[in-house]
Amino acid sequence: MLQLRASVVLKELIQTSPKRSFSDIIRHKKTLPNAYIYSGAYPDGRISKLKTVCNGRPFILPLAGRRFLCTKTEGAIDPTEPVKKDESVQEATADKKAGILPCLEDLLFYSIAEGQERIPAHKFITALKATGLRTGDPRLKECMDMLKVTLKSTSDGVMLDRHLFKKCVQSNIVLLTQAFRKKFVIPDFQPFASQIDALYEKARNLSGGLVADYIPQLAKFSPDLWAVSICTVDGQRHTVGDTKVPFCLQSCVKPLKYAIAVHDHGTEYVHRFIGKEPSGLRFNKLFLDEDDKPHNPMVNAGAIVCTSLIKQGASNAEKFDYMMSFLKMMAGNEYVGFSNATFQSERESGDRNFAIGYYLKEKKCFPDGTDMTAVLDLYFQLCSIEVTCESASVMAATLANGGFCPITGERVLSPESVRDTLSLMHSCGMYDFSGQFAFHVGLPAKSGVSGGILLVVPNVMGIMCWSPPLDKLGNSVRGIQFCTDLVSLFNFHNYDNLRHFAKKLDPRREGGEQRVKSVINLLFAAYTGDVSALRRFALSSVDMEQRDYDSRTALHVAAAEGTTLHMLSLFRSQGPVVSVSLVSDCLPAGSQ
Repeated sequence: MLQLRASVVLKELIQTSPKRSFSDIIRHKKTLPNAYIYSGAYPDGRISKLKTVCNGRPFILPLAGRRFLCTKTEGAIDPTEPVKKDESVQEATADKKAGILPCLEDLLFYSIAEGQERIPAHKFITALKATGLRTGDPRLKECMDMLKVTLKSTSDGVMLDRHLFKKCVQSNIVLLTQAFRKKFVIPDFQPFASQIDALYEKARNLSGGLVADYIPQLAKFSPDLWAVSICTVDGQRHTVGDTKVPFCLQSCVKPLKYAIAVHDHGTEYVHRFIGKEPSGLRFNKLFLDEDDKPHNPMVNAGAIVCTSLIKQGASNAEKFDYMMSFLKMMAGNEYVGFSNATFQSERESGDRNFAIGYYLKEKKCFPDGTDMTAVLDLYFQLCSIEVTCESASVMAATLANGGFCPITGERVLSPESVRDTLSLMHSCGMYDFSGQFAFHVGLPAKSGVSGGILLVVPNVMGIMCWSPPLDKLGNSVRGIQFCTDLVSLFNFHNYDNLRHFAKKLDPRREGGEQRVKSVINLLFAAYTGDVSALRRFALSSVDMEQRDYDSRTALHVAAAEGTTLHMLSLFRSQGPVVSVSLVSDCLPAGSQ
């Protein structure tokens, strides 16, 4: 079959499609097969031989791949004829404007309404949440605000007809269409969320580990707290457990702080002061590399030096506000707070960090003119910044998304800073467990003594796991188990082969079972003449190749019921042109 680019297809539709509205097609669907024949000519003008199809109705078979035109036959309904007087003027006006191509808002309504004239608002909200989007998503603010206003103006405050629905969604129709057509990075989000819940439950049963107590404020957290939050690069969200309980970032702030330093100063400047290698030692050791620099920004010495690079020359108050503002942008303006009690507790028990600070000062590791004690104060403050699992997952997703916050669309970090941050998280982010984590999980991550693990699946999603009990290396026991199980189930490991590793699931692809269901539903719709279902198919088809395959299959059934030309008109009006050769291929035996 001739493969046409989208622009050619659009031109074909404009030039050759009969200007028939959907309501007109539906009203005259019984006479439509008699009304039109599709002809294809040879170069010398000869016409290909006739085939009889659909209870003896004439059908002209063109050469495969040739363009085809609609021509009127005797007794056919003229598509340019004015609408009959007994039809409503409003419908005629709307149909004239819409022509044969329904707008995206209408297709979205049909996909949700399932043949009904009106839908309850909660049905739309439920369908929206099934895609992974939230009603509180900043990108959907206009839609949700208009929905509230519209419902107040309706008689029952619940139901929406097609026109009211269109009014509500038109401001965000591109995002909504992507969501309902399963064009997000995780197309089948509900099954994926269910699998995440199962992994969460498995890790919840673990009972090992101890809550950190060397910072007194951290020892107050219950060991039973356990939460997982996910945010994809398209803003799909899923949370399970104690995801709204605030906790301090602690060492999870180190990669974020480093990313901001590189964003502001560039990689070369930052690494004049900090190395790039794993240390092979405990995170709080008084030890430098052979160049008298901290080994990397993920250990305490490197993080303290990195703190000195933030907004140099400003006061601590200005630096702290700057960091808070940056982190809020990374979190899509979701919760980012500060625990003064933890800050005071850290400073009072921070003798080891003070020792590291003086050692760094002796070795001249700081930029000229740095106040070491002020840097340590800011270091303790940044460790005491509070987040929830939900807001931290958006931060992780910003790293996964190349520096763009997925729920605001705002550019927060440069691509260079994100690349360098993920590289160092991969090699140095999990304390002395970094090598094993890179081997078994194969993803950039950073843990903290508060029990958090910030995990990034590049170009897919960000994840925050939080559970206070830690293992002997300072990592969350449940968090490590969840990350390991996640990569055992899904092919998220950096070195999983996406084409030839069949043992793992790939949630980035629409499931085969779903495609089978789609074909079955389309067959049934073609068999019964369910136009509403065909409209839903036009909205949700995955790609042209899949639509073409589904079209061929459905037309086999449609041809047997005498609705082939009706089907063809619908496909021509709602998607890529389905050639007449495809229809002829689907003709039942004995119809020639």
